[in-house]
Amino acid sequence: MTHRIYLALAIPLIFSTVTTPLLGAVDTAVVGWLPDPAYIGGVAIASMIFNTMYWLFGFLRVSTSGFTAQADGARDSQAMKLALMRPFLVALLIGCLFILLQWPIKTIFFSIMNPDQAVLAAASDYFMVRIWGAPFVLMNYVILGWMMGRSFIKASFWLQVWMNVSNIILDIVFVKGFSFGIAGVAAATLISEISAFLIGLFIIWKSAGIRLRDIKEPRLFEAAPFLKMMAVNRDLMIRTVCLLAVFNAFTAQGASFGTDVLAANSILIQIHYIMAYFFDGFANASSILTGRAVGADDKDMYKKTVSLSIQWSAAAAVLLTAAYFFLREPVIRLFTNLPQVLELADSYSAWLLLFPASGALGLVLYGVFTGASQAAPVRNSIAAALGMYLLIQWAGVPAFENHGLWLAFISFTLARSVFLVFYMPALGRRLFPPERDRDMDKKAFADQT
Repeated sequence: MTHRIYLALAIPLIFSTVTTPLLGAVDTAVVGWLPDPAYIGGVAIASMIFNTMYWLFGFLRVSTSGFTAQADGARDSQAMKLALMRPFLVALLIGCLFILLQWPIKTIFFSIMNPDQAVLAAASDYFMVRIWGAPFVLMNYVILGWMMGRSFIKASFWLQVWMNVSNIILDIVFVKGFSFGIAGVAAATLISEISAFLIGLFIIWKSAGIRLRDIKEPRLFEAAPFLKMMAVNRDLMIRTVCLLAVFNAFTAQGASFGTDVLAANSILIQIHYIMAYFFDGFANASSILTGRAVGADDKDMYKKTVSLSIQWSAAAAVLLTAAYFFLREPVIRLFTNLPQVLELADSYSAWLLLFPASGALGLVLYGVFTGASQAAPVRNSIAAALGMYLLIQWAGVPAFENHGLWLAFISFTLARSVFLVFYMPALGRRLFPPERDRDMDKKAFADQT
């Protein structure tokens, strides 16, 4: 395992994963040039609903990648096919359920957020269009996770590039060309999500040779591996619930400061997403290589993967901090031309300088744990970080208002990194213990998690 091998995986994955937040960023930027900040707030509120829905089931991509990489390392072709089909069925079922429950979902979220009427109207228009993409988004998670687990990096990259380029083009056509407003922004995202799903399905059918007749039905619904998948997914779902609690609390508190602050925070959060998904490219590379090491029972490969993950997370943190320091003003101005929103975004933008250094290790080592299908430490570390966030928001917001809110967010990011690092020694012992200590080490890890 060398830097070259690691980067050969990581660099395409960085370009691939960083396209994910661009859907929300492009939507925010397009409506930011409309004459009312309520449009930015509307997209922020509605996007938060979709983030809540989709992030809850983000494990469909992460766990699929880990299980697929392990099957690839073990050279088990049938297991690789099952690693796709099992979560695919789950994604289809959940996506259809979201469509059926769209009215209560919208009503509950809007009652919790309680935004201004103008923001509420814009959010409703956006939500009622984009909700129809729910099954396609979740099945896309599975397709991308499986492609990454199989190291179909170029295919996953171009698939996400297509989704974002088509979204940008349709945004411009629908909003600038046909004046469809916020509903046109949502329709552009919906069409790009559906088309990406269809293309991804075709890629798997052609390049991987998967056919439904290849899957033995008893194995598809076999209890033990299905329960293992759901156990990992359960812990990753709890992790996502904690993340959503932070982002929803952050958005709700920001909304309480007024529409302009909500819009400014929304722009900065979109920039944060781009940074976070930059790290996610390294995390995906670490997940793939860890999965292969576990599948092949290769301790040296695992240790080298961990070492490279730490080194490149640090290098990426320095790069992102420098890039944001020099480019933050022109980047923020890509999102809006509203003077009051620009002024507020500028006043809070320095907080994002702290994000790369505070979040790098937690975001990248997350890939090591998921590649090993060991999600309990991820669950525990982020739950502790959530407690840190709530405590600092409670204490900091009354004294420092929106600055206190950003302090709580950066503290959460640092805490999730620190707490996850504590679990690294036990992970190595669990995966590759000396034979004489195997039972004792497994028990110690179980007690810790």
